[in-house]
Amino acid sequence: MTQMTIRLNEFVWLWNHSLHLNFPRHHRGICRFLERIWHGPKRGLLMAFRASGKSTLVGLFCAWLLRFHPNLRILVVAADYMLARKMVQHIKRILTSHPLCQDMKPVKPSEWASDCLSVRRSDTGRDPSVLAKGLGSNLTGCRADVIICDDVEVPKTCDTSAKRRELRRKLADLEYILSPNGMMLYMGTPHAQDTLYNTKDGFLKNWPVMKVPLLNKDGESNWPEKYPLKKIEEMKSCTGRFKFQSQMMLKAIQSADARLDVKRLLFYSDELTYHEANDSASLKIGDTQMVSVSCWWDPAFGSAKGDSSVIACVFTDAEGHYYLHRLKYLKVPPKVEAAGYQCREVVAFIKENHLPAIHLETNGIGKFLPALLRQELNRAKVGCAVIEEIARTRKQNRILSAFEVPLMNGALSVHTSIKQTNFLDELQDFHPFAPKGHDDALDAVAGCLLAEPVRLKRNAFVRLNRPKWQGNIN
Repeated sequence: MTQMTIRLNEFVWLWNHSLHLNFPRHHRGICRFLERIWHGPKRGLLMAFRASGKSTLVGLFCAWLLRFHPNLRILVVAADYMLARKMVQHIKRILTSHPLCQDMKPVKPSEWASDCLSVRRSDTGRDPSVLAKGLGSNLTGCRADVIICDDVEVPKTCDTSAKRRELRRKLADLEYILSPNGMMLYMGTPHAQDTLYNTKDGFLKNWPVMKVPLLNKDGESNWPEKYPLKKIEEMKSCTGRFKFQSQMMLKAIQSADARLDVKRLLFYSDELTYHEANDSASLKIGDTQMVSVSCWWDPAFGSAKGDSSVIACVFTDAEGHYYLHRLKYLKVPPKVEAAGYQCREVVAFIKENHLPAIHLETNGIGKFLPALLRQELNRAKVGCAVIEEIARTRKQNRILSAFEVPLMNGALSVHTSIKQTNFLDELQDFHPFAPKGHDDALDAVAGCLLAEPVRLKRNAFVRLNRPKWQGNIN
């Protein structure tokens, strides 16, 4: 066959019918868009909410093309090779099982691999029918009639301006691989303020685009069978507003909108009360029983021009509400040895707040501090575990992911004493896309919020024979 004898919608309907699946309305719209750009401009951007089925439909689109144009060469490019390979495996599964594709499997098993396959065709060129490549792969020598760029913009490829420039450079090279009159399709969701998926200006300027957000302009679900409005509201609470806007509503986060809202903080003035009786212990803030705590120290030399050395502790009650109880900037007096002084200050902080463990960030100067802190803890006869941490993610991303959901849900209370620190100013001024500002207190509190609460044995607390105040609440 050389002509398209059936429409893409019909091809997809046969696939769904064979698997007893429905054919949602937004899927039919995506099929019409894909078929239109194949017959027309040969360029297109498909943006659809996460788990919308867009990868499934693009896989069916590729199988449809090969069914009626078996000599086509399709290249699937993704940020990660395994993601591209997954798409090729999906296409392979369709070609094996679709009612119209039963005769397309090649004779040689070597031509039917998981990341590279060829269908029965008259052209026996060296390029396969479908090939998977990651962005970091060597594409020299590849040729393709159709290029699918599947989720090439992800956090690891766009979380800095340098990475975004490199991403665009690599993608621009795909034009040298594409055959004359070839087709290129981008598909994904925005992960950056100056997202790649901008058709008004920039890299994909004036490209045809189809956007399928989870909610339409009237606030109705675009897939009500799978995502009713109640489930969507639950999703917003779990993921946070900014992530929901980017991944489900396809809106790039604008720096002016990405501030963390200080007005959502709750404040309290109650102090900790620690009580022991009958070989058991309890710790309360006001009348509320605490069940766990996280403490994080982000050390620095604490110079006037450099980063600040900050320690913070966050308690949690049985309902999962957070209490930022204490935060301290460790300022070293002149002519005093900084490391030892700060460790002694940290020990005092641990004793004051009955902390069973401390997370110590060991990036930079923190590499030699765990041993020194343990020495000071032993000297003071304080039983506290020192957990060494290495920060591997961008600080701004870590802060945003830590604070957004608790703030959105009114689940973070702050002790009034913290108003005397720079914490509130840092929170008010925070921008995830702005040049680095003062955010050391935010980073320490983010570490607390993201850390797994530590539940240790009875003999691991501030006094070696002190009972466990967390109780047995799971």
